[in-house]
Amino acid sequence: MAGSDFSKPFVIGFGYGRRNFLVPAPRFDSFDELNAWLEERCLKRQDDTVRGHAESIGDRLMRDLDALMVMPPTQYDACEKVSTRATSISMVRYRNNDYSVPVAYAHHKVQVRAYVHDVVIGCGTAVIARHSRSYEKADLVFDPLHYLPLLEQKVGALDQAAPLEGWDLPDEFATLHRLLDARMGKNGKREYVQILRLLESFEIGHVQAAVKQALSLGAIGYDAVKHLVLCRIEKRPPRLDLDIYPYLPKAMVETTNPASYKVLMPGTVT
Repeated sequence: MAGSDFSKPFVIGFGYGRRNFLVPAPRFDSFDELNAWLEERCLKRQDDTVRGHAESIGDRLMRDLDALMVMPPTQYDACEKVSTRATSISMVRYRNNDYSVPVAYAHHKVQVRAYVHDVVIGCGTAVIARHSRSYEKADLVFDPLHYLPLLEQKVGALDQAAPLEGWDLPDEFATLHRLLDARMGKNGKREYVQILRLLESFEIGHVQAAVKQALSLGAIGYDAVKHLVLCRIEKRPPRLDLDIYPYLPKAMVETTNPASYKVLMPGTVT
């Protein structure tokens, strides 16, 4: 059973388990819930005594464990391992589905480890990609972060990039994208991609908060957002040079007129 805790020994015949636990087929929201329910039923079964035996199933199991080999020092890696090569568009095929890897690994030899729920792709000793496994046919599974270095060089493809399609980012990112595009054109697109690349190193919550703060200050740009992200992480006040951001509203300070304070005096008619 995938995901089960084997620190508690249990044993059950597959045929018995299928007939008694899986007929009719139970319904659960996830494999984790199904596995927990099956484990509970198996452990409860250990209290039963099979016909022809004087001991319970659990007692017999504990006695048999003394004669079994010791458990291996590392947990068994329950996955299918396949060696292959990434394509020119940074995709790796496994069972008729394609999974993305960072563009730096195009044409590289990689190893796919396919688990029940995940597909993990490695190159050498490094894990370079991790995806939720798809059981569709001819499916394309992208991680948008894998393609940002390429889009930074080819910003003209930003709005039509398939790997970014359907990327569910907070609303602040769309507002920032629109403002940068309108104010700076092509350079604004590049700055937006650079801001997205902050997600490679920082949590999305920190980047989102920094983008929101930059929008409120009117100091939109990669340098400002990165500075605000670092300030949030290091818990220090930001020190932005607001003179370099031309879209900030100008503060108009007039000379104080003493007559203006007459309205504060009682009995004064305005």
